Amino acid sequence: MDFNALLQEAQKLTNETNASDLLPRVERSLPQVLQATRELHSRVTQTEAQDIQAHILLGSKGIELPKISQKLESLSARKTFEPLEPISDTDVQGFLRNEKETAILSVIEEVHKNSYLSAQNQKWEHILSDWKQEKIKLMNALIGPSQNWIELVRKGPEQTVLNESIARGKSNLNNQEMAYACEVYEYNKLVIAGGLRPNLVEKFSKIATQFNDTKVNEIWEIITYMTNVTPLPKTQDPFKTRNTKFEFVAQAKKYLEYRYKLFMQTYIADRLPDAQRGGIPSVFNLVSSFVALNFNSQTGNTIGLEGHIDGKPLWPMVYYSLRCGNIQSALKCLQQAGLGHEDLVQVLEEKARKPNQRISAKLEAQIKMQYKRKIQNETDMYKCAVYGIIGCCDVPDHAKVAKTTDDFLWIQLSMIQPDDNGNMSNTDDLGSDSPTYSALQSMILEKYGEKYFNANEQPHLYFQVLALTGQFEPAIEFLSRFERYRTHAVHIALALNEMFLLGLPRNIQQPLLSIDIDDAAPLRRLNVARLIMLYVRNFEITDPAEALQYFYFLRNKRDPDGRNLFLTCVSDLAIECRDYDLLFGKMQRNGIRSRGLIDQFESIEIDVRKACEIVGDELVKKGLFEDAVKLYDLAGIEEQCLRYLSILLSPVVHQTGKKGSLRDRLYLKSLEFSERYADVLNCDSNIRATFFTLRDLVKFFDEYHEQKYQLALETLSQLKLVPLSMTDLELCVNNFKRLGGEVSKVFPDLLLATMDIIHTQYKSLKGRDGYAFNTDEAKERQLGILRDQAKAITNMAATVPYRMPGDISSRLVQTEILMH
Repeated sequence: MDFNALLQEAQKLTNETNASDLLPRVERSLPQVLQATRELHSRVTQTEAQDIQAHILLGSKGIELPKISQKLESLSARKTFEPLEPISDTDVQGFLRNEKETAILSVIEEVHKNSYLSAQNQKWEHILSDWKQEKIKLMNALIGPSQNWIELVRKGPEQTVLNESIARGKSNLNNQEMAYACEVYEYNKLVIAGGLRPNLVEKFSKIATQFNDTKVNEIWEIITYMTNVTPLPKTQDPFKTRNTKFEFVAQAKKYLEYRYKLFMQTYIADRLPDAQRGGIPSVFNLVSSFVALNFNSQTGNTIGLEGHIDGKPLWPMVYYSLRCGNIQSALKCLQQAGLGHEDLVQVLEEKARKPNQRISAKLEAQIKMQYKRKIQNETDMYKCAVYGIIGCCDVPDHAKVAKTTDDFLWIQLSMIQPDDNGNMSNTDDLGSDSPTYSALQSMILEKYGEKYFNANEQPHLYFQVLALTGQFEPAIEFLSRFERYRTHAVHIALALNEMFLLGLPRNIQQPLLSIDIDDAAPLRRLNVARLIMLYVRNFEITDPAEALQYFYFLRNKRDPDGRNLFLTCVSDLAIECRDYDLLFGKMQRNGIRSRGLIDQFESIEIDVRKACEIVGDELVKKGLFEDAVKLYDLAGIEEQCLRYLSILLSPVVHQTGKKGSLRDRLYLKSLEFSERYADVLNCDSNIRATFFTLRDLVKFFDEYHEQKYQLALETLSQLKLVPLSMTDLELCVNNFKRLGGEVSKVFPDLLLATMDIIHTQYKSLKGRDGYAFNTDEAKERQLGILRDQAKAITNMAATVPYRMPGDISSRLVQTEILMH
């Protein structure tokens, strides 16, 4: 081909290329095309040779590789390769059997779990009860009062181990306690009879004089003075009336003045013979002799004193006359002193005319003004004391005048003035600095307290300042901490409580001394119920009769459950000593209860049967069913008697009877109840049927153990509980369903005993010769009857709705097999 032809072909190709819009126009030289071809060949042969070859191979066969890749990605092997579940035939019987066994096992597991939880709860309840007892002991050992905290604890019976001869033969009461107890008995006797109640303070203080203890006599003397006031109403809180009656301040001053007169008489008697004591005995002559001994040139006590009468300093005469409570003697001293004391004389005359009442505002203002302008700067300390006391001008520290605690307390009490109505005044209308009654109480109890008065070494002194400031509750609680005074403190509390003078807590679970948030400071409340129970605990086992007398003071109080506290305490005592016959009497065979110690207290508030019921309930909680049966019998609750007697009989019915054993005691009790409760209608029929069935079963097993088989079968046939023929099977099953669980527990032993009787009769009959029967058919007929009875028993065991132990069922079946 020449070049012209080649050029034409090239142009033709060029024109065709330009005319095509499908491919982009590429202008490359031949070397560039050669180089690109080599690069493409090199890349294909080195990296993607296998893919290219695969594309070429599949493409030659008409297969598009990209479409195949998309289809492969959309495929899922999840359903294709899942394992197939084998389909088996439905086994209905196996399914039901598995469900039944699962239900049984779940019930067993549930019962086991509940039993375990019940045992755990009882264990922790027992531990908690022990800790509560220890808590009570710790709380009662506390010295200080509570600070608005309430600890819910209950006094429970404390388990003790006592020698019976000691417990009943020797009293724990000493001579003082026995003397008080006798007076308590006489007082309660009058209260129960509805007679006029005597004053317990007078009765107890009279007894205290027999003890030859000076401090004890002084204690009762203080209480006698402080309770010689107008009786307080029963319906009001003692705090609301006691701290508003000026009589308590007046009585406290009266006691201190009386004691000071005795001191002066003793002081003078020791130093002067009768001839030198003056003329007619009077307070003025007594004070004159006392001042003459203490204020003279030899003693050097007259320095700074103003005025004299009959050679004696005036103001000590006036002060000591007032200190003895004799205003007339003070007036006589001022009148002999002459002019210059008119205001003070007027005040004293008004006080003499209107004792325990406030002086006129005009005279009070005059005394206050005179004191502030002149008297308070005087060198005569007795004059300052007289004006300060009468005018209630301030609370001066008369250290040289008030040499003793009694003097200090008398001055403080003298500063407290009544209002216009004769009641306690806690505020002063004229703005004076005189103290209030509550401020004085706070100063004694909280500011100074036990440490200041050295109370542990001088308990009598601290009791005195508390009692004379009307703080009976902390005074009694403090005195009860000392062994020497504890008995007296308890009886002081009893006497004051009967006079409605004590502030009591809201409930009996509070500590011995507590603070009520609604009371003004520094009032305390005394838990008299706890005080009595702690006191009685020392002798309640050895002297239950005396313990009941003290518990009777708690008859109007309620325990946290709302029960009469007297009955609760009697219940605790009965459980502690377990001498129910002594406390509640004994039920006789005619159904009449003999009288016990508690019968003397029977009234509208105290029901002896209710007390027996409470004790029975507590005994049931402790598992003492035999004692509970006795108490329920005394309470006349027949249903509870039969219920718990059946529970006790159930485990011992099948045992061999032994004289004096639990089974023997219960059987005798059941026979007694059968006679007395034969016509009782207010009792559940199932409980009655269960009880009488168990009673007859005791008789059956006695006959069985004594090998009186025929009598045993006759007893059993009357019960209609075990079938002696197949025709009786349905009736016996129905009878079984109506009885309680107590009979069900005996049923396995009952079936075994019955089967043993039948098997014994079978062996005896089988071993006899033919001449004993008319024909062999008669013998075989008797044997067949025994076989039918054995068959009825095994069918009964399989039919009753009660899960028999496995060995019982197998033994019954084996015995039946031996009879064929």
